[in-house]
Amino acid sequence: MHIEPGLVDATKIFLSYATASVALGYSAKLAWDMVRKEGVTALLARSVMAAALVFVFFELLPTHPVGVSEVHLILGSTLLLVLGAAPAAIGLAAGLAIQSVFFAPEDLAQYGMNVTTLLVPLFALQALARQVIAPTTAYTDIGYTQALKLSLTYQGGIVVWVGFWALYGQGFGAENLSNLSTFGAAYMSVVLLEPLLDLAVLALAKQLLRLKGSPMVEPRLYTAA
Repeated sequence: MHIEPGLVDATKIFLSYATASVALGYSAKLAWDMVRKEGVTALLARSVMAAALVFVFFELLPTHPVGVSEVHLILGSTLLLVLGAAPAAIGLAAGLAIQSVFFAPEDLAQYGMNVTTLLVPLFALQALARQVIAPTTAYTDIGYTQALKLSLTYQGGIVVWVGFWALYGQGFGAENLSNLSTFGAAYMSVVLLEPLLDLAVLALAKQLLRLKGSPMVEPRLYTAA
């Protein structure tokens, strides 16, 4: 994730510290809830996997600068369904931090904005999953329509947050609105691809039944709630 340096100047960037603190605080709550339910080993193992995957998404998959940010294939819904909400949140925050510290230090000032932009839509995604996936349905059995709704929620949430930061930092000038519109249109094109990738990953998981009951995957992947 890469919100352009200078999009929000130093006099306004304090807001990102507040939003990031709330997002990271809620991530910590999810982590604590998971430890109580599944144990610390499961949390650590899946969080490391998530962080490694996020790093790959950011650094190895194609990235295109467009308008006020960059278009990434983040696969937030895949992380949530396969690894769970807490590992996905930790992985997104950690993967972003690794990228910023070692590969894009110019992004460190924007870390609060970027981590908020990645995590808050994940929390919305978690809430939506409870609504669109019946308690009697394992994640490996969801259909394209459900996967599309999840992808729209996550990618749409990212666009909304990037839009918020752009308008907060640069206002409603014609150039800023044009750049934001260009970014939003390009980013939402990811929605056409992500549900298919989600279903492909879930189909592969369905063939790997030996993972059922393993601390390496979200229990709901194979069983009903």
